[in-house]
Amino acid sequence: MWTAGASGGLAVLILLALAVYDPTHAPPLLGGALLVAISTWMVARQRPVSEQTSTTPVNDTHADARAAGQSALLDEVFETVTDPMLVVRGGEPDDMAGRRILLANKAARDLLRIPREGAILVSALRDPGLLEAVDEALFGGVSRETDFDSGGVQARHWRAVTRPLPRSDDEALALVMLRDETDVRRMELMRVDFLANASHELRTPLASLSGFIETLKGHAREDSVARDRFLDIMAAQAERMTRLVADLLSLSRIELNEHVPPSGHLDLGRATTDVVDALSVLTRDHGVKIEVTAPDEAVRIKGERDEIVQVIQNLIDNAIKYSPRDGRIEVEIRSGLTPAAAAAARMPGAARLPLLTPDRDDGLTYAAVTVRDHGPGLSREHLPRLTERFYRVEGQKSGDRPGTGLGLAIVKHIVNRHRGGLLVESLPGEGAAFTAFFPLSKRPAVTEPLTV
Repeated sequence: MWTAGASGGLAVLILLALAVYDPTHAPPLLGGALLVAISTWMVARQRPVSEQTSTTPVNDTHADARAAGQSALLDEVFETVTDPMLVVRGGEPDDMAGRRILLANKAARDLLRIPREGAILVSALRDPGLLEAVDEALFGGVSRETDFDSGGVQARHWRAVTRPLPRSDDEALALVMLRDETDVRRMELMRVDFLANASHELRTPLASLSGFIETLKGHAREDSVARDRFLDIMAAQAERMTRLVADLLSLSRIELNEHVPPSGHLDLGRATTDVVDALSVLTRDHGVKIEVTAPDEAVRIKGERDEIVQVIQNLIDNAIKYSPRDGRIEVEIRSGLTPAAAAAARMPGAARLPLLTPDRDDGLTYAAVTVRDHGPGLSREHLPRLTERFYRVEGQKSGDRPGTGLGLAIVKHIVNRHRGGLLVESLPGEGAAFTAFFPLSKRPAVTEPLTV
């Protein structure tokens, strides 16, 4: 006998087949399949006992088996949908604590860190606009789409779709579907920021190049000494523009993927040694000596090797630029640290400021790399702005290798992507120390190939 459950199951299968056949319309088709599935489940729960016993025992057995199979299929569909989905129970309209999550799929449980059933809605989702949309679906029968940003260090942008569901046991129900639109939003911001920064910072070197070209075409045409000097300056300006564009592109790529945690693993000590070796020519030219202190055993962290190398290189490069000739740079690696120990002071009496603090996770231990120079140091008022784009401290020169003002901004965003922290300490006349720390890897250590 054809039942409501069979009709619902057939409708779900048809919608799933259409989603596979036409991937461009897969999200609404999957949402429709889930709505049909939940509606069918609600109808099946409300069937009167007399209706369930009106057929013969043999038919009851087949119907029960068929219903159990359909229920298992619907549950599997609900669990495997990659977008977080919640079924919310209303309670009393004026009781916010009564809004409870009746069902949450795996994606929602992983995102919100809640159980499958019974969690309080306001403790899982705290955005006022989203909670208002849920109330409108529960008690007003209104469907809405709401945008909101999640909290935490790695902010993510979400679009929430709220839909009313048929009442169950005289309780209002609503479906909440979350769609991650962080990539789209970050792409838009990346384009805007890149154009704004490039147009602002490239204006000075372009004006300089234009002025020198005009001079060379005019009265300095036959002046070989002036021509050579102007050409050297123009080459330096062109090199600065190249570095600026490269750093802007690098920063944009990092910001675009900042919410995506890294999947690789590396030895922090080996990465630091490779950076020191790569900068040996630069340190020799500046007459600077680098001293590295690290544990004997491998310090394994979870991260992308290229980005971690970029962090260490930017910190050491900054230390070289601000170190006096015949100066000394100290690089220290520590392992097995709590967040408090990783961010502990390394320069007694110095001004100290956390530039980035990771989200609290009691189960994590960290490895830290500290780079300290013995240069002029920084005044306390400059510390909060060090990771801003293009921020430069007045009165301090970068020597023969002027930077783009993006190095520490790149460091901060890479460390943030790796769920780590960043700390600066400085004492005028005594130098500065930067500490970046990263979560230790829980994967067994693997011997890395030597870098050639």
